This record gives sequence, C-alpha cells and structure tokens, in this order.
Amino acid sequence: MQCGLDEAGRGPVIGPMVIAMVCGDGEEFSLIGARDSKILSPARRGTLYVEIKRIAESVSVSVVTAEEINAEMSYQTINEIEHSRYLSLIRNAKYPVYVDAFDVDAGRLESRLSNESGHEIHALHRADSIFPVVSAASIIAKVERDRIIEELHNEYGDFGSGYPSDPRTVAFLKKCIADRIDISKIVRKQWITWRRLAGGVQKDLRTNYTSVK
Repeated sequence: MQCGLDEAGRGPVIGPMVIAMVCGDGEEFSLIGARDSKILSPARRGTLYVEIKRIAESVSVSVVTAEEINAEMSYQTINEIEHSRYLSLIRNAKYPVYVDAFDVDAGRLESRLSNESGHEIHALHRADSIFPVVSAASIIAKVERDRIIEELHNEYGDFGSGYPSDPRTVAFLKKCIADRIDISKIVRKQWITWRRLAGGVQKDLRTNYTSVK
C-alpha cells in the first residue's frame, strides 16, 4: 500500500494549481494503466480518473487559487506554497508517500517532508513516470484542474490553456489589460508574464493617448 502526490498547474499565469494525493495498492494502479497524465489523451485521463476513484482507498485534492497564490507570494515562493500544501495532505497519509519532486534538490525535499510530517517519504524527479500511484495522483490533479479551467472559460471567455507560451492566453491578457477587465481572481499577478504585459500595454495606451492629444 502506498500514497502518491503530484500537482497540475504549477506554471500557468491563469488559473489554480491543483495538488492530489492518491492512496491504495500500487499494483492495482499499474494494472489499470496509470501513466504520467501529460502523455495521456483527455479521453484516456477521464476514463482512468473514474477507475482510480473506484479502486483507491482514498483520494485527496487541494486547490490553490490564483488569488491565494498572489497573496502568499508576497512573502514566500511558489515552492514554499506547494510545500505547505503537500505537507497538509501527507499528514493524513497512512502509508509510505511517493512524491513527484518540485524542488530541484529532490533529496532536500524528501528530508524536509519526512522531518516535518513524521512519515516515510520518497521524493524523486519524474516520479509520475516511475510509480503508478504517483501517475494516478497526476491524473486526478490534471482532470480536476481541467474541469476548473473549463468553468473559468465559461465565465471569462476562452483564454486558452492559461500558460505563458499559449498565444491565446497572451492575447486574452492583453485585451483584459487594455479594456480594464477585472480578472484579478484568476490571474497570477506575481508572474513575470503578467507584469511585462501589464507594463507594456499600459505604456502603449499612454503613448497613444499622448499622440492623440
């Protein structure tokens, strides 16, 4: 019996970060074909999501909203935010916990989580490609985040994936800045992407206003 921990949405400029912990028989997650969520199609993730929920002893999810990230990054890093959420979930684990390491030093993360939680922790980079129980957690986190993003699309319009590399996301942000649309609840204002775009658009608006005068 094992527990696996992984997240989805650490890097986007729009939307939440979702962290999931799945506990159960590691062999069962392997048998149903749990894999790193990033290499699975949305349809396959959806099917596995249902199967994981069925066979898991427990599934826990922590959603960190963009508003929470904005507030907490005024005094700590994204790693520290993620660490605190992982720790909260791990404290409820009954079995050894396998973690997809978000710290560049996986050993340091493993030591910290072990000492602070009192649990047996195994933290590795790309653990979602090694341990089916972590793959299961990655699938739960990804499907849950995709559901939230779909709800935000319905409310705010199509902003694409929310990642800085997505042209639709950048175009959406520029339009909201120029039109003064309030997206403070969904955008990570501490991200350099937002800061650069906000500064650039506002500068263009001031230039255009001056040239018109």
